[in-house]
Order: sequence, then structure tokens, then C-alpha cells
Amino acid sequence: MPIALLTDFGTKDHFVGAMKGVILGIDPNAAIVDITHEVEPQDIRSAAFLLLCCYKDFPTGTVFVVVVDPGVGSGRRAIAVGAGGYHFVGPDNGVFSRVIEREGKIEARELTNKTYRRPSVSATFHGRDIFAPAAAYLAKGVAIEDLGPKAIDLVTLPSISPDRDGAGTIRGEIVHVDRFGNLITNLKREDLEGRVRLDIGTHTLERVFSHFAEGPKTEPFLVEGSSGFVEIAVRDGSAREFLHKNTGDAVVLHLDI
Repeated sequence: MPIALLTDFGTKDHFVGAMKGVILGIDPNAAIVDITHEVEPQDIRSAAFLLLCCYKDFPTGTVFVVVVDPGVGSGRRAIAVGAGGYHFVGPDNGVFSRVIEREGKIEARELTNKTYRRPSVSATFHGRDIFAPAAAYLAKGVAIEDLGPKAIDLVTLPSISPDRDGAGTIRGEIVHVDRFGNLITNLKREDLEGRVRLDIGTHTLERVFSHFAEGPKTEPFLVEGSSGFVEIAVRDGSAREFLHKNTGDAVVLHLDI
């Protein structure tokens, strides 16, 4: 089964290569896929969102290793989670929150069985010594229950769902900014049914387009993003720079005005 990696390690150092080396040492035929290693350092919320956006694009059975782990070496648990026909391996710090929120039914285990980790574990590199080996063994067919005891009361982030007041107003936020400067919100495509108005700071957006090239070059507009979330974009430009907004900033959607 494929093993997909998502980290904040970047590619300047040896960290990603070391993880791949450990995986290949356990399974020389492993199919390793890089989702991204450019998550902002320690940005757990961004990693959780990026995982949500792409895990369903992979074949059932894929093992995801997510290492954005500011608590490495502390008392935080190392876990494996089974959900939706996939496995997820990483720290118990909320990084799997979005998947768990979507899937609902999960099985979680603590990675305590020393058979499925490296003989020597560094306090600062669990990605290599705990997570990579566990992922490789899962991909080879080891049962998740063999990795350790059940893990309960997992750390979770606040829900990604926006607040709805029942009177046609949805209060959301920007949850990610991509490399093009598009502002990705936690509003869904289906929220754009009918006539809408979206307020972001002092700007009001009322125009919704199906793709980026359809939008104007001189002002921001709404587009239905490929992952199912509403995005704010500027054609051939950066909505982040145009609006001076970033992750965590509020948006308010008014429906049927």
C-alpha cells in the first residue's frame, strides 16, 4: 500500500530522506508519496486541513504519516488511527482532527509496541524512529491493534464547521492560504447556492466564478475550490496581498439578500 508523507520538515535538511530510508529498510518495495513538506513550522491546524483536502484522493489502504510535532519528546502520545479505510500515523496533537471529524468512526492505538519502532528512539526525531516504522509495518499488513493499546480521548482541534445563525448568515474564517495567495475559507461550495454576499474586513464580494481565469483582474472574487471549500481569489494576483488578510481572519456570508 502507498505511504504518503506530510510534514513541516522542508527539504533543506536530511529529515524527509531519513524517514524514507527507514521505510524502505522495512519494505524495499514501498510506494512513498510526498504530499508536502512545506507546512509552516509547528502549524498543526494547516497540516490538519491539508490532510483533509487530499486523503480521499488516495487509494483505500494508504497509510498517511503526518509529522508536524512541536511536542516531540514530551508526554504527548504517538498514535495510529484507522478511519475511512485508511491509516494515519503521527503525534496525538490534533493533526488528525479534520479526518476524524469527517469520518466519525475511528480506531486509535498508541504506538507503544517496541517491535514496530527503531531499537533506539531519539527524543527529537519520532518521525524517523517511531512514525516511519509504524507506517511501513501497517503498509505491509500488520494489524493496527498490534501496534499498542487503544488510545482514547484524542487531542482534537475546534471544529472546522462555520457558525450558522439560522437567519441566512454564516460566520466562517480563512483556514488556509495557498502558494498563489488564494484565501481558502471553511465555507462549503453548497453554501453559495442562490444570491450571496461575503464580507471580509471592509470588502464585500458578491461575484462567484467557476474557475480563476473567469474572474476579473482588478478585484477579488469568490471561486468554488477543488477541495469543496469557498476560496477568495484575485486573477493573476494574490488575494492575501490585495486584502491584507491571512489564516484565522473572519469572513461572513449572507445568503438570499
